[in-house]
Amino acid sequence: MANPTERGCEATLDENSLLWRYLGDRRYLLSMCRAVSLQMLHPSIASATHEFSQVKRRVFVHKRRTAPCIIKSAYADDFDEVRLIRYSHDQFHGHRPDGARYHALNPDVFFFEHATYVDALFTCVDVFFGGLDAAGREQLYAETCAWYRRYGISTRMMPATKAEFDEYFADALATQLNPEPGLGWYREQLLRPDFWQFRHLPTPAVRAIQHPVAAEYLGITVSRADRWALARKAVRMSAMDAVSPTHNIWPKDVRDVVLAARARA
Repeated sequence: MANPTERGCEATLDENSLLWRYLGDRRYLLSMCRAVSLQMLHPSIASATHEFSQVKRRVFVHKRRTAPCIIKSAYADDFDEVRLIRYSHDQFHGHRPDGARYHALNPDVFFFEHATYVDALFTCVDVFFGGLDAAGREQLYAETCAWYRRYGISTRMMPATKAEFDEYFADALATQLNPEPGLGWYREQLLRPDFWQFRHLPTPAVRAIQHPVAAEYLGITVSRADRWALARKAVRMSAMDAVSPTHNIWPKDVRDVVLAARARA
């Protein structure tokens, strides 16, 4: 697999970016439910979350603290949140319940976590914004690579194209996941987020937005009613854009740059 920099997979993050249009939006935040489920199925990420969260066994309390940093890091590359993400992970290491060692700065683990956010972003764009054409999807993927580079972590695992990313992600989901110990700690929360803005996504919509691999591990079958609930949520949030263009933009720190990016659309 070629490194993205070897094939010119470069992108600039500014008001012309697709990433800036979508990432700073409550709809992306809600789509993170999909990413969190996959993360808690990764035994190293689940173990680190459980060990180092300020409130153990409350995964969405943890995400309330980290989600703003993750999102804002795409909008500015020289600010405290970027450094916090990178350097706070230095201390996140230990042993999983099976005895295997883990370290949050292992490039394989760190990139997998980022990849779940990339997958959630594309799902968000498909579900809430009507999707992108092939060129748009490739542009957005290149911009997620620029987003990842800001953390200063090795990019050796990062695929160069969206198609290669899809291959990487399918293989990672098939080979890196294990329901223990994460599901024992977090399963009920993953199906019914109980904290902060995540709880505003109706339970059927939470089920519908799950990745099929996560749904299988969680033991659920997504129904037509679940998909309808998610579609209805999408319609309601889109309607709010017409009434109040800033209502869905979050966090408020990025409001002006998101509006600037959407004005270029």
